[in-house]
Amino acid sequence: MSPIEFYDTRTRSRRVFEPLEPGRVGMYSCGPTVYAPPHIGNLRSRLFSDLLKRFLLAEGLAVTHVINITDVGHLVSDADEGEDKIEAAARREGKTAEEIAEHFTQVWRDDGAAVHCLPPEHNPKATEHIPEQIELAQRLEAGGYLYRIADGLYFDTSRFPRYAELAHLDLEGQAEGARIGVVEGKRNPADFAVWKFAEPGVRRLQEWDSPWGRGFPGWHLECSAMSVRYLGERFDIHTGGIDLAPVHHTNEVAQSECGYGVHPWVNFWMHNEFLDMGSEKMSKSKGNVKTLSDLVARGIDPLAFRFFFLQAHYRQQQSFTDEAIQSAATGFRRLQGIVAELAGCDDAGDPDRQAPFRERFRDALADDLNAPRAMAVVWDVARSDTLPAADRRDLLLGFEPVLGLGLDEAKARVAAATARAEEAWEQDPRIDGLLAERQAARAAKDWATADRIRDELAADGIEIVDSPSGPRWRRKGA
Repeated sequence: MSPIEFYDTRTRSRRVFEPLEPGRVGMYSCGPTVYAPPHIGNLRSRLFSDLLKRFLLAEGLAVTHVINITDVGHLVSDADEGEDKIEAAARREGKTAEEIAEHFTQVWRDDGAAVHCLPPEHNPKATEHIPEQIELAQRLEAGGYLYRIADGLYFDTSRFPRYAELAHLDLEGQAEGARIGVVEGKRNPADFAVWKFAEPGVRRLQEWDSPWGRGFPGWHLECSAMSVRYLGERFDIHTGGIDLAPVHHTNEVAQSECGYGVHPWVNFWMHNEFLDMGSEKMSKSKGNVKTLSDLVARGIDPLAFRFFFLQAHYRQQQSFTDEAIQSAATGFRRLQGIVAELAGCDDAGDPDRQAPFRERFRDALADDLNAPRAMAVVWDVARSDTLPAADRRDLLLGFEPVLGLGLDEAKARVAAATARAEEAWEQDPRIDGLLAERQAARAAKDWATADRIRDELAADGIEIVDSPSGPRWRRKGA
């Protein structure tokens, strides 16, 4: 059995993964900023961390997974200026910040459940952990890492020599404002806000008293404080989209290693790449967003998107097109159908005969979570004409806890889909009678009569589909 190896962003290398505490893994994933529906690019990050968690669980490890809810502090610039994204959404919708956050938190949770993501052990909200964030800021202030300017407390990045280490940043070569944003009074271009002061005369929807006056935490502070609250001052894995590495994750490292006096704070940093939408990065602010509900409205099963995700390695950009998602939906239905048929087999499988396939599947995932290679094993089993049905059944169902495709429910899901398809066909005595006449004419090889009836129905806007169970009809465009 090969060792588990993951790619670590900080060291830019693949390393053997061993938990800091034998048998237990602490994992933190950057969660949603809940001001709008999550798009499918966000969902790819969620699926990545879920696949990672499922694999670690299959290895017999106990996993404590934390995914935060950002419901304050994330400004529209993604830096240290502009309006809070949730405050802006609340003003736009005429609702409270809490109403906006609660609504989109539930959408995020529903989307995760629809694609079979396991719920995290902890799902903390930033607004419910203000004391922990203030306590970390006080630690940083006591250590001399913070300074005060007009709009808040800022972290002095010159005090942390390893600041550029995670994302391998060229700070000297970057123009001021390229990463963090230009704020008057900052000592260094890379310095970032830890606590922002409330503007005089402006009453925000979300602000708190603090040792420095009324205000709200910086976006980066919450993840440092909440990860340590639930996982301890050092933990195994931190995940997120690759876009978070240069700013958000870099700032998390600075706060945490300076505030808690540890290095490395996180043992493995694992980042997933973007979905390639054919032009530019998908962004809510650019209006080029696709959501899971958009796919469902087009008749795409949510689990077909999970199946689509498994076709590419998490560290590679994945091209999303209509053709690609339709192909994934077809492949997913085919795999479901195979498993549904195998579910009727009552024979006992042979564990020894299955062992090489289980080992190949496991070793693919141990190889930096190589999902495409694991799926190749799945299809080798599904399509095999030499493996007995019982072995194919056992293997595919044995892969399911890691894949999360609902293969253990395949028979019921296929039956439900068939029933829905049957309900889509219409009934009408006149048209049903003409279809019966057409069937009789076809049986008698009276093609002229059969064609005449077909043309007559087509002129009435009726579409006929000949299926194995007989002809069905529906009105065109229905």
